[in-house]
Amino acid sequence: MNIAILGSTGSVGKQALEVIEQAPNLSVYSLVANRSIDLVEIQARKFKPEVVAVYNEKKAMELKGRLADTRIKVLGGESGVIEAASCEEVDTVLSAIVGTAGLLPTYNAVKNNKKVALANKETLVTAGHIIMELVKNNNNPLLPVDSEHSAIFQAIQGNSSKFIENIYLTASGGPFRGKKSAELEKITPQDALKHPNWDMGSKISIDSATMINKGLEIIEAKWLFDLSLDQIEVVIHPQSIIHSAVCFSDGNIIAQMGPSDMRMAISYAFSYPERFMNNFKRLDIFDQNLTFERPDYETFNGLSLCIEAIKTGGSNPAVLNAVNEVCVESFLCGRINFNDISKIIEKVLSMHRNIQHPTLSEVLDIDNWARESTLGLIKG
Repeated sequence: MNIAILGSTGSVGKQALEVIEQAPNLSVYSLVANRSIDLVEIQARKFKPEVVAVYNEKKAMELKGRLADTRIKVLGGESGVIEAASCEEVDTVLSAIVGTAGLLPTYNAVKNNKKVALANKETLVTAGHIIMELVKNNNNPLLPVDSEHSAIFQAIQGNSSKFIENIYLTASGGPFRGKKSAELEKITPQDALKHPNWDMGSKISIDSATMINKGLEIIEAKWLFDLSLDQIEVVIHPQSIIHSAVCFSDGNIIAQMGPSDMRMAISYAFSYPERFMNNFKRLDIFDQNLTFERPDYETFNGLSLCIEAIKTGGSNPAVLNAVNEVCVESFLCGRINFNDISKIIEKVLSMHRNIQHPTLSEVLDIDNWARESTLGLIKG
């Protein structure tokens, strides 16, 4: 099976390559990175893909020179990334590019009838109505890689979706669980990046700290499993052992458990409907103390904003996602405070005129508008 890794230098991409090293009959056909050519060169020389694509065209030209002694084809820019995701020889595409940058490559992978392992939740947050319609018209599945959605996907195997009463989407609560809004005023990026359980990239770590990540996962779950908002309940589970659970119409609950290791979900997405053997650390079920709490929607207002955005639907989730991406980057650079993130999201959403069924082109235009509006507010 030939795999395209979109976002190979990120946290999920690097773990996916670890999975491929252990899995039988998997090979890397293409690698995609943004600008980290030092690392992608190392990956290319080790895994010997046919294609490497780099978003930054200047960096792509530099990498092309570095790999001149190999037969690897180096592509640059968005068109190169899309080509790397859509090559005829590619069987499975891991979509692990961070943010809206993953939308068009994922869209084209689905359009070209690839099996897609989705670790880029922003694709469904911004254009779920478009992507899922494409998936329905193709023979290949869209397989979740987020640990929570992988858990739900595994729990419903062998059951009809009509029997799902509701799902429990678990969240660790992030590094600031139990704190109140006033305590978060002086939070630094270094504080927010210290996730208690998971080793993740900076963007998703900040999203976990604000709990906006869980809000985005609610939207993703709605599209992936064709659920109403009333069927999705967020549960704070600090130990991150139960990755999510499904309650069926007869009252039975099936939960998926495992260690805090993204490689488990990646492996299942690659191997589905079978399972690969691996030597990853197993969960010691005898050494666990599981607890559950309700979310604090007042302190973590970003979670409430995500719920409201999916309630109104249309283009609002795309706006929320774009504003959040800009705010996270601005927070990491010290331009805004931690609590400003949700305040700015709320402000830009209030400025937006919602479009109920946006086209892909409209989604991209709205994304640009939201980013520009957010930067204007921050500079002002």
